[in-house]
Amino acid sequence: MKYAFNQLLAAPAADAFDWCTDYQPYDFDLMKEKGKRTIRKITEDMIILRETMAKKNQTVTKTKLVRLDRAGLSWTNTHIFGPNQHSQFLYKIVPEGRSRSRLYFKGLLICYSSKPLSRRQLLKIGRTERRLDATVWHHLAAELRKEAAGR
Repeated sequence: MKYAFNQLLAAPAADAFDWCTDYQPYDFDLMKEKGKRTIRKITEDMIILRETMAKKNQTVTKTKLVRLDRAGLSWTNTHIFGPNQHSQFLYKIVPEGRSRSRLYFKGLLICYSSKPLSRRQLLKIGRTERRLDATVWHHLAAELRKEAAGR
């Protein structure tokens, strides 16, 4: 299922891109979530993230391939291992004046199930994922705003 949202960022586009793609093990704290992340830089524009989180009384591990496009202020995040394998998320930062920018997010979430999911179930999953992802980016935008104000 596909979903999208956007988030205002209180930083110039290039600075916001650098901040958003400077992956760190403590990023889950900034997102207000519990989890553990390892980061492996393959090349200047390719990163492997391995993330383990507690979800609904179980541990979920995901491995993601992140490709950066600094010139385009965009990046992709493709799940290469985990419950949503092959899902892909696109991020693009667009300037909004000299001191602000906006993150545009598009997600393609692949849901695997032992039995077919109804359209209603898929729509509910999509709404939930969109809300969860938008909430994470709301928290990240607040952290970026705090850091930008401290400069």
